[in-house]
Amino acid sequence: MAIKEEIKSILEKEAQAISEISCRVSDNVEKVIEIISICKGKIVLTGMGKTGIIARKISATLASTGTSSIYLHPAEAIHGDLGMVGSDDVVMMISNSGETKELIEILPYFKTHKNKIICLTGNTKSTLANSGDVVIDIGVSRDMEPLGLVPMASTTAALSMGNALCTIILQRKNFKKRDFALRHPGGSIGKRLLIKVNDLMHAGEENPVITNDKNIKEAIMVMTSKGLGSVSVVNRQNKLVGIITDGDLRRILQAHENPLWHNITDLMTKDPKSITPNTHGIDAIEIMEKYKITMLPVVNKDYEPIAMLHMHDLIKAGIVENNTDKE
Repeated sequence: MAIKEEIKSILEKEAQAISEISCRVSDNVEKVIEIISICKGKIVLTGMGKTGIIARKISATLASTGTSSIYLHPAEAIHGDLGMVGSDDVVMMISNSGETKELIEILPYFKTHKNKIICLTGNTKSTLANSGDVVIDIGVSRDMEPLGLVPMASTTAALSMGNALCTIILQRKNFKKRDFALRHPGGSIGKRLLIKVNDLMHAGEENPVITNDKNIKEAIMVMTSKGLGSVSVVNRQNKLVGIITDGDLRRILQAHENPLWHNITDLMTKDPKSITPNTHGIDAIEIMEKYKITMLPVVNKDYEPIAMLHMHDLIKAGIVENNTDKE
């Protein structure tokens, strides 16, 4: 068999392993989510060998998405690290066989401290399964593993179940992009998501503003000179009272035979959506997407338009994906 075909066959087995455990999902998953949701301490993940690496990854995902979590190495645990586990903590133990010696040795400690124990195992009749408060079956067929020995499909199944649980938990917590960014300030994703409107807006001479005693022709001249496709309209007190955009102009030209000399107040969009300089870029995106707009006047505490924010600024900063790049 060609290498390409062998790779495809292996990937199909991995996919089949996930499909197998999805068919056996029971009501126990709801119990797991409830236990984690009401946990007053942290979620302690533990596993040995390659399964331990999976446990560490699930713990990292929980921690990065709003759920306090640590990984506990079972071999180190029996030499003092069990002290990291408090009575309010929930323990999630992962073992395909359910008979991993190092995990069984630390079970009495959790029982003594009355920790809730969640077991992810491929053997629901094992010592580990019989000791857990809730058991999730992640077993895969033996012939899916190379030589029937090397844990590959089984670790894929364990990781997939862990990812599924993490996803439900973050949804329960109403975890948002901003929350993710705050936990990843050093990464490129976090930096992009923490950018504020003040970092992107067009202020000063770049800010298109016109008073409401002007006409449409004058508004077009201001829009053209600033090149942002919009202009904020203010009253005599310099308060924001409206906006005219490229889209508005198209609609105005279709509706009126000769609108250039019309007063702005008659044709502008009144009481436009606006935003403040300290608002996060991701919040600006939500407003634009909700109201299907591409420009937002930026106002100060006196509701004076001090700048303009364009969707292109958010795209350029990498905060929002430019869908046109996919077409």
